[in-house]
Amino acid sequence: MKIVVLGAGVIGTTTAWFLNQAGHDVTVIERQPNAGLETSFANGGQISVSHAEPWATPSAPLKILKWLGKEDAPLLFRLRADINQWRWGLQFLTECTHARTQSNTLNTIRLGLYSRSVLQKLRAETNIQYDALTQGILHFYTNAKEFKNAIAAAELMRSLGCDRKVVTHKSDILKIEPTFSGCIDKLVGATYTSSDESGDAHKFTQNLATLAAVKGVKFLFNHTVMRIKHSQGKISGITVKHHDETFDVIADAYVVCLASYSALMVRDIGISLLIYPAKGYSATVEIPEGAHAPTVSLTDDEYKLVFSRLGNRLRIAGTAEFNGYNLDLNEVRCQTLIKRTMTLFPDAADYSKPVFWTGLRPATPTNVPYIGKTKYPNLYLNTGHGTLGWTHSCGSAQAIADIIDGKQPDVAFTFTY
Repeated sequence: MKIVVLGAGVIGTTTAWFLNQAGHDVTVIERQPNAGLETSFANGGQISVSHAEPWATPSAPLKILKWLGKEDAPLLFRLRADINQWRWGLQFLTECTHARTQSNTLNTIRLGLYSRSVLQKLRAETNIQYDALTQGILHFYTNAKEFKNAIAAAELMRSLGCDRKVVTHKSDILKIEPTFSGCIDKLVGATYTSSDESGDAHKFTQNLATLAAVKGVKFLFNHTVMRIKHSQGKISGITVKHHDETFDVIADAYVVCLASYSALMVRDIGISLLIYPAKGYSATVEIPEGAHAPTVSLTDDEYKLVFSRLGNRLRIAGTAEFNGYNLDLNEVRCQTLIKRTMTLFPDAADYSKPVFWTGLRPATPTNVPYIGKTKYPNLYLNTGHGTLGWTHSCGSAQAIADIIDGKQPDVAFTFTY
């Protein structure tokens, strides 16, 4: 079957790979000159299966109210005259119940566990390189109340098959990550998952695209998707623009992997997706020889930041700003990343020349992505992964490839439609 994948981020590229592995003739349409240059470019780097609680929890509304108007807030809503933002926000509040939180967590954990195993298999088969580290993720807490909540969350994770353990003694935290020695007094506890991983999603995406091209996947870079055409209840083609030329790409089936732009693209053909861009920030700093940088990937609960070592670089990423499709770098939010890291790990890196980046995460109110069929029999979705695109990429891609082939995916997940 001839299949067109829209988008060459980590989701689109993995989708193309697994569809090709299943024997399909795959073409990927991407507006950038290469794969992984937008949302997948400089994210936090974590394969964070066991730290994948949704944003919508019973405690979230009060936290958001407290953070309103604070430029350095971990989660910042810039209220706009935007009906899509308000629809998203109202549904988010609906998800902030114990029952909905548990249901959404179950979905993200199941998909995460499956996806990690698919990634590990792909890595073993291809020897793909992307600065992978398999030393786990340590989630640390500086607030006693939040740590108490984390103990309950860790118990839930363990009941769902994760190995997230609670670490109460500071000496045990230091055994896992010795670079906390200079700030250990600030910590009240931690949770640790040894089976979680980290790595450079950008490197992975570009290297997988190269491998896919060798296998026969065709990448149409510098091609912008203009619209999805439909006729007689089916998708009839994709109108694309390349330089000054506009033409249609025709296939048997189509998969939408356009991250935050997915909702905009399918809206005109009568499909409503609750996806809103959550603007995230990252800073990347060089690790000089002899520096005391962490080797375990870390999550800072208070500031909602992650720290991942990527070869000789340290990636600090996090925060979410709901401000439409704006991609301007906010200096306050950028500097918050560096200031917090220097407070915790003053000798970890060269902080004099940070490389800042911002990207739009395709967030759903549930943190659960759209994976599956649409009302059009030859149009499929693999989008809306929010902060978990890297974590869920391989499992989502294998699942959508199975769905297109009429197979039941090997994961208990609530698939779209």
